[in-house]
Amino acid sequence: MAETSFHGKVAVITGGASGIGAALARQLAQAGAKVVLADRQLDLAERIASEICAAGGSATALELDVRDLPQTLRVVRATVEQLGSLDYFFNNAGIGVGGEIDGYAAADWDDVIDVNLRGVTYGIQAAYPVMIAQGSGHIVNTASVAGLLAVAGEGSYGATKHAVVGLSKVLRMEAKRHGVRVSVLCPGAIRTPILTGGKFGRMNYEGLTDEAVLKMWARVRPMDVDVFARKALTAIGKNEALIIIPSWWKALWYLERLSPSLSSRLWERMSASLRADMESAGARPVSRRG
Repeated sequence: MAETSFHGKVAVITGGASGIGAALARQLAQAGAKVVLADRQLDLAERIASEICAAGGSATALELDVRDLPQTLRVVRATVEQLGSLDYFFNNAGIGVGGEIDGYAAADWDDVIDVNLRGVTYGIQAAYPVMIAQGSGHIVNTASVAGLLAVAGEGSYGATKHAVVGLSKVLRMEAKRHGVRVSVLCPGAIRTPILTGGKFGRMNYEGLTDEAVLKMWARVRPMDVDVFARKALTAIGKNEALIIIPSWWKALWYLERLSPSLSSRLWERMSASLRADMESAGARPVSRRG
């Protein structure tokens, strides 16, 4: 990562209190950026900000529920007033509800759509006009490889992440004439709390333990979150449009583009294998039928 790309820049990171958000904050601060950790877990965000400052970086924490547009506008306004500009806005906050669609309650759809999609649109609504006025800035939206591939058990998550990818591609085209850059992150499996649902997400399976979930994830070799953040920021510094990390997930994306039917068969087999693993672990999907 070229430190000169971020030195002295101001970066707001939603969901900055944990996982990918916290890792991005640490790496940006090491590169000389002034970071604002915006999260509804304010105590945790303040702790991460204190650790960054103790290590010689510049970080502040602000409370933010990305489902609330006025809060998002206040965070952007406070950042510009206190730090003078808004160079990077990371729409990173996200949650997951794992489970098959026949096990969803209406609240499962609402929770995931409100954070993963509406939260991103609110971030754009708040940050984009500031960047247009500046004639510069970079919006980075966190999607997922689940926004490029169809993965059983991730219906709501995949739907929102597909939407974030599409939104990012359109915004990148439109924003170019304003001098504003847009990138979308598509992480594969990264070692963060979201693997087991995270603070605000959940797994709609009966009898499923976090230990069993992590054992299943181990098959796809989750990447260390700090390694991910370094690689992601290197790509962002190069203004890459679509950033897939770990890079081996690109092979599955290429297969999806070249042969959607073959890709579907592959994921159907993987889903059947996953279901068998869960059943052997004593877990079964929640069903709300009948």
